[in-house]
Amino acid sequence: MCSRPRPTSVRTGRTGRPRSTEADIAILEATRAALVDLGWSKLTMGDVAARAKVAKTTLYRRWAGKSELVIDAVAVLFDELELPDRGSLMADVEGVVLQFAKLLERPETRTALMAVVAESTRDEALRGRIRSAIVDRQKCLVLEGRARAQARGELPYEDDAESAARNADLIFDVIAGAVVHRTLVSAEPVDEAWAHRFTTLLLLGLTSLKKG
Repeated sequence: MCSRPRPTSVRTGRTGRPRSTEADIAILEATRAALVDLGWSKLTMGDVAARAKVAKTTLYRRWAGKSELVIDAVAVLFDELELPDRGSLMADVEGVVLQFAKLLERPETRTALMAVVAESTRDEALRGRIRSAIVDRQKCLVLEGRARAQARGELPYEDDAESAARNADLIFDVIAGAVVHRTLVSAEPVDEAWAHRFTTLLLLGLTSLKKG
């Protein structure tokens, strides 16, 4: 299993009492609830502090501002994604596609993700934080799935490390991009039939698709 340690939001160099895991959980849950209720533009650190029943200074000891807080709140949700061994590469991919789509259907995930992506179009630092806290961390699933498929003999081993890394990036972009577009842009369902057709196309190419 690949390891995806939680992102560290607290700024280095600070001293004082250690962070409370319970407080972190309450804050992140309050952030997601506030986003659903208020939207990005109306959400404030004060709103989150009140909902989480902590002092606003507690938030600022952990996060520099709203952007960092919201990204960590949604990153925790994406860390719920797993890649259990379903016996084949086809089944593994179909499973994670369905799991990802189900996650995106949750109001708190959908609202938070769309808000930070929209805000990041005007903020390069925010785009970088999305990459490090969400995108790069979830690429671990691609590496895990590829290694498993190679061990089964379903995929060849790659000798060139740079080429392997580029391929992993591309695989992630294709899967994540397709599911996000389907659920959040087209607002169409990702059911078992769609997941199977998408996975067939991904693994076998256009000529593998049949009518129906």
